Amino acid sequence: MSTADSRPWWRDAVIYQVYPRSFADGNGDGIGDLAGVRAKLDHLAGLGVDAVWFSPWYPSPMADAGYDVADYRDIDPVFGTLAEAEELIAQAHALGIRVIIDVVPNHCSAAHPWFRAALAGGPERDLFWFRPGRGPGGDLPPTDWVSNFGGPTWTRTSNPDGTPGDWYLHLFAPEQPDFNWDHPRVRAEFEEILRFWLDRGVDGIRIDSAALLIKDPLLADVEAAARNPYTDLDGVHEIYRSWRRIADGYPGERILIGEVWLPDQRRFANYLRPDELHTAFNFDFLCCPWEPARLRQVIDETVRAHALVGAPATWVLSNHDVTRPVTRYGREESSFSFADKREGVPTDLELGGARARAAALLCLALPGSAYVYQGEELGLWEVEDIPYELRQDPMWHRSGHVDPGRDGCRVPLPWSGVEPPFGFSPPGATATPWLPQPADWKDRTVQAQRGDPHSMLELYRSALRIRHSEPALGDGGLRWLPAGDRVLAFARDPETTGAVVACVVNLSDRSVPLPAYDTRLLSSGPLDGELLPPDTAVWLHIQPAERR
Repeated sequence: MSTADSRPWWRDAVIYQVYPRSFADGNGDGIGDLAGVRAKLDHLAGLGVDAVWFSPWYPSPMADAGYDVADYRDIDPVFGTLAEAEELIAQAHALGIRVIIDVVPNHCSAAHPWFRAALAGGPERDLFWFRPGRGPGGDLPPTDWVSNFGGPTWTRTSNPDGTPGDWYLHLFAPEQPDFNWDHPRVRAEFEEILRFWLDRGVDGIRIDSAALLIKDPLLADVEAAARNPYTDLDGVHEIYRSWRRIADGYPGERILIGEVWLPDQRRFANYLRPDELHTAFNFDFLCCPWEPARLRQVIDETVRAHALVGAPATWVLSNHDVTRPVTRYGREESSFSFADKREGVPTDLELGGARARAAALLCLALPGSAYVYQGEELGLWEVEDIPYELRQDPMWHRSGHVDPGRDGCRVPLPWSGVEPPFGFSPPGATATPWLPQPADWKDRTVQAQRGDPHSMLELYRSALRIRHSEPALGDGGLRWLPAGDRVLAFARDPETTGAVVACVVNLSDRSVPLPAYDTRLLSSGPLDGELLPPDTAVWLHIQPAERR
């Protein structure tokens, strides 16, 4: 991490994502909750993370696992209470862990009071996107837009007399109506929501679907639109400039993090100008295959684009929406794409595990901040044999069972013991976990891995300890080193004093010689003397460039 005392904490933070339903169950109902998180904060402190980001914990019908919010100023009873959330924030702060929460501004739940009033014909209709249909009798939806979950983006309502009425827009599920961000009442409401949580001590806001808020007022069809019909970038940037002014008015460097899916790194970086978001998720890196040329290209483009606006890059291997790295990296096609997700893809979990370990060292050595999704530090794989009747993700249902959905990366964590629920629920609990855990996870529990120098958990703990102790790691620059075919090697130079740290990743199918070095800091797997085996990464102290 940087030795510059004045550097903001978020520029090189390691942020751990908690998916509350699946982290730890404190009351024995089979669903994770805030009591469970509070009981496991020592795990996060021992891991060495700087902050924890919580997926939505608000009251919700759970049509999309909490991303359909009915009340933005409370906690869903299944997770606990607002008082428990405040206590959790205080306990995390006492351990030196900052707290980041999810805010979902693009849409709410169909159970939200505003939307219920809108359906009843009240003035709240202007807060959403209601439009008449096309064609005879208005039987066709207003546009041809396709939902992110598959199927149409419009659902028709009924008039009070039972006749067909207008249609409303939902870029995700029908239970998630989109807000009309052109309306000042919507903007004012979310500014107050930000203040509500910042007043309670949260250190950051992660903004779900951050690029989708402003829609094309012409509602042009996709084929007819000259640009993305979902977004008006100027309007979105105006919103985030306002939010940044709010965040900057609080002490302690409160931050805004955007979930921004954009194919162009320069457009992506426009969200990170000094008066807008602090950081944003790097999905290009997350989706990149285990291929050296593509990885280097993504790294170069990411660093270059962020440098244009003076923002730190972020590096992410997984989250609550994507296939876990141990599974993805064990496939012939190791990239990630929602459009290409299918069941029954052959996977070599041993190969995927080795690559996931190497990818962790690569990710944590790159300049900027990094994210760890819960269970990543345990080497968990995607659970792909969940019985159909137990699957809950709307992607599975709305795709006609073509997309296997996201339940497989959301299975409750294994903490201890040799059989399910693996300590996820307290002793004596009679309810089973909300998604079934594989029996083979008995070797992946926190208890089984703690203290084992060869485990994924101890690799992460060692990597984070070294990252915090080495001035060269964290924020800063990157310098590529000469390397063989299908090998990535780069140096991290300290800004002032300290040793140069090199990261070398062998993505080839044969062992390669290590470069000249002073000290071997950490490797993702055993070395072959002075050779780096395939799908292995190593951190080294090397001589400064002027002395080489």
